Amino acid sequence: MSCASRVRRPHIPLFLISSSQSCITHIYRQLLDACIESKSLREAKIVHQHLLKNGNTATSNNSAIVLDKLTRLYITCNELELAGRVFDTIPNPERKNNVILWNQMIRAYAWEGPFYHAIELYYKMIESGVTPTKFTYPFVLKACSNLQVIEDGRKIHDHVRRLGLESDVYICTALVDFYTKCGCLIEARKVFDNMSNRDVVAWNAMIAGSSLHGLYSDTIRMVIRMQEAGLSPNSSTVVSVLPALGEVNDLRHGKSVHGYCVRRSFHSDVVVATGLLDMYGKCRCLVYASRIFYIMVVKNEVTWSAMIGVYVSRDFAREALELYDQMLLRDCICPSRVILGIVLQACSKLTDLRRGRRVHGYIIKSGSIFNVMLGNTLLSMYAKCGAIEDAMRLFDEMDSKDSVSYNAIISGCAQNGKAEGALGIFHKMQSSAFEPELATMVSFLPACSHLAALQLGACGHSYSIVRGFTTDTSICNALIDMYSKCGKVDIARLVFDVMRKRDIVSWNAMIFGYGIHGLGIEAVLLFHDMQTVGLKPDDVTFICLLSACSHSGLVAEGKKWFCAMNQEFFVVPRMEHYMCMVDLLGRAGLLYEARSFIETMPFDPDVRVWSALLAACRNYKNIELSEEVSNKIQSLGPESTGNFVLLSNIYSTVGRWDDAANVRIVQRNRGFKKSPGCSWVEINGVVHGFVGGDQSHPNSAEIYKKLEEMVMEMKKLGYHSESSVVLQDVEEEEKESILLCHSEKLAVTFGILSLGPDKPILVTKNLRICGDCHVALKYVSVVARREITVRDVSRFHHFRDGICNCGDFW
Repeated sequence: MSCASRVRRPHIPLFLISSSQSCITHIYRQLLDACIESKSLREAKIVHQHLLKNGNTATSNNSAIVLDKLTRLYITCNELELAGRVFDTIPNPERKNNVILWNQMIRAYAWEGPFYHAIELYYKMIESGVTPTKFTYPFVLKACSNLQVIEDGRKIHDHVRRLGLESDVYICTALVDFYTKCGCLIEARKVFDNMSNRDVVAWNAMIAGSSLHGLYSDTIRMVIRMQEAGLSPNSSTVVSVLPALGEVNDLRHGKSVHGYCVRRSFHSDVVVATGLLDMYGKCRCLVYASRIFYIMVVKNEVTWSAMIGVYVSRDFAREALELYDQMLLRDCICPSRVILGIVLQACSKLTDLRRGRRVHGYIIKSGSIFNVMLGNTLLSMYAKCGAIEDAMRLFDEMDSKDSVSYNAIISGCAQNGKAEGALGIFHKMQSSAFEPELATMVSFLPACSHLAALQLGACGHSYSIVRGFTTDTSICNALIDMYSKCGKVDIARLVFDVMRKRDIVSWNAMIFGYGIHGLGIEAVLLFHDMQTVGLKPDDVTFICLLSACSHSGLVAEGKKWFCAMNQEFFVVPRMEHYMCMVDLLGRAGLLYEARSFIETMPFDPDVRVWSALLAACRNYKNIELSEEVSNKIQSLGPESTGNFVLLSNIYSTVGRWDDAANVRIVQRNRGFKKSPGCSWVEINGVVHGFVGGDQSHPNSAEIYKKLEEMVMEMKKLGYHSESSVVLQDVEEEEKESILLCHSEKLAVTFGILSLGPDKPILVTKNLRICGDCHVALKYVSVVARREITVRDVSRFHHFRDGICNCGDFW
């Protein structure tokens, strides 16, 4: 007869009332035993109700036995709240002597939670005078592991020592698991090494702990030791060692483990198979990973996540998105935060803004899955897709932010030319609860570089020193770049010289820094030093070196290193290297040699190569060749605004105003807009921006007055405006007025007004400095007795005592 039928029989209550107390207790015990065996919660509650109604009869003699049974019944049915209530009603003498029930309650809480109830019950057990047994400790330690309460765990370990239970393999295994999960690997290893008898579970605990905390080599060695001890790894061992093999790229041992799994039939287990495909993915064996994935009969969400992640990590982003679509259509799996995060990374790699927005829309509709980590991934996706306004909007809307959120948006602004926005968010971060981290500074310093914000960059350097970041190579590389682009190439070299460890990026950054300052000889010497220390140059090194030769007019040197690239260093020249060579020849006035060089290229030149020659044609006013080059550029397409501007400038320079106007009409009809000239100057840590003809600055009236005064002084010294650079066919007086309002002149004048006497002025401009401003600033350096530095789109111009370091070669 089933437990349910017994409980429901209507005559049972009458029978119980009329029976003796010992008989009642016996019947209750039988009923509860039947409910325990069948896990019948509903019938258990009926029996419990009857017990409460007949409490005086049912709980007199032997009541503890009945309550014990009822407690066990609720534990079996996973009703721990009810189990705890019943347990508390057991009379103390009987409860004190029932250590088994105490252990069952602790075990139940340790497995199902709340975990802290297990620890509280353990302390209550001791207070009640009940001595714990060897069966108590594995479960109370498990609760400590789940909560990572290190002090409670150590206290319980001390109790184990006092009771002399340290030799028990189950307790020691629980201690190893507890210490590893709390990050106390030295203590875990000490317990493990002192074990006289280790089973597979003990080894697995130590192996899993080592793998969890990144001790991958130790993990692999321990598996080998385990086998040497005569124990065979089980599926849990395999699941722990596979991530370690993947992280250290140990494909040979990875394949051995795979073979072992096949022999032991572990490979059919979904967790093991997922671990195998992840291992192969990290070892760059995409074919093996895919093969395992597609032969798996059962795939769970983690499996799909792992395979999509493998594709993304190996730069097969398109395939990752296709697999994501298959997951949605075939297996109808609702994507988790982890999968959505990986898919957004794929969108970032492909700059697939449309798909990224679709994923964002799904996240919004789902509502509950959005968290800070997913928000940060969305920020990075929008930034890498160039949608920085969307990223800024999302950042402002995020209710919860962490340091990664700030890092992502600062980096995004810096990468998308929004340096002022990056600096603004950096200041917000400083006023928030988050301190700038190493990753923050790696993004902050390039923003300072972009605006030539030397004071802010120097503050960032000081902060990095205080926080100990300057031991990191990436920070030092960012500092070299920042100081070089802020006109302080000597300080950049000091940073380079004191670096503990230099990588290829360090050398490239320093060579590039010398190049943009017109220090081509120094760049070549540093290139020789690079070879002396045994570091092989890469393709970027040669771009920096050839560019440095170009800016310094080192034609023979540039030709020499271009030929040596492939012959001596086995670096195949790509489009950027040919562009540098055309720029080198063009700057030196070798226009037709540059054209012949283009014609001998092993692949079709793109717009950038022809644009370099067009810029040289502009400098040397070669109308015939510029028209030929312009036709080439237009036939290639898509054109850029810069090419239209170059050709228009060439026509304007020689007075062909109708042709210049026609070029601007074509430019406008094709939807290309000229970027306005913008210049920035930093005053006392604040960056001030100016555009041509700017009247918006609070000190505009004072700036224009001072500029007009300086022009009068400059004319006394022989200055005449270079009106040929004005693109409009207007009167000379109007041309002079237009030239007066150029952004770099306004920024320099504001610097003169704002900085103390003899203070150097640093201005950065988003376009090439015009011929008139170049001439004018030579005179300004004399009139104002200032050293003036202007960084334009291609290089630095250092004006001192009426001379520019570029030698009018730019």
